Amino acid sequence: MSNGFNKIIRDGLWDNNPGLVQLLGLCPLLAVTGTLINGLGLGIATTLVMVASNLTVSLIRNLVRSEVRIAVFVLIIASFVTAVELAMQAYFYDLYKVLGIFIPLIVTNCSIIGRAEAYASKNTPLNAAVDGLFMGLGFTGVLVVLGAMRELVGMGTILAQAHIMFGEAARNITLELSATHEGFLLAILPPGAFIGLGLIIAAKNIIDRRMTAREALTTTQTATSQA
Repeated sequence: MSNGFNKIIRDGLWDNNPGLVQLLGLCPLLAVTGTLINGLGLGIATTLVMVASNLTVSLIRNLVRSEVRIAVFVLIIASFVTAVELAMQAYFYDLYKVLGIFIPLIVTNCSIIGRAEAYASKNTPLNAAVDGLFMGLGFTGVLVVLGAMRELVGMGTILAQAHIMFGEAARNITLELSATHEGFLLAILPPGAFIGLGLIIAAKNIIDRRMTAREALTTTQTATSQA
């Protein structure tokens, strides 16, 4: 895979992650991550919209006048959000009821319109689609990790209500931390979402600092050995 794609993938999953670095789309990120399944459902929906909108914006980038580009981008995103919403109503209705208003609100997710304007409108369709995919996966990863943390601490379970996404066969795959765990209410309330996201961001910053220090040490050792 080319270095260009490697950078796109690294940016989406880590270096420029929408939820941890850009800090965009925080409203749904904090609101629906009471469980892992909720976060996964919204993340997949957001990723589908981001890939489709990025690809479409890139395809028409030379046809749209700059004066109306934002309005056109929003219309494109809204069209794909409507398609995803109708598909969820048809095939994942229980999940759709849980996520509620946050599915149509994907239209207002700043990370999607931001990538359409900053990247898709200036790059080839393939690069735009890959960027949308990995930005979406990076955002989904944050949703899933935060949802799992809050669910585990708040309710003592993982994969609760998995059947609303994976069907009746997944109804009994819920994992319980302990039969005596009563849960920690703060974790599933809004303040718990802020605390959880802060801990994830802190962990990322610690990892980044250690990686930077390791790279600096390696560079110094290489320079010394060549001297």
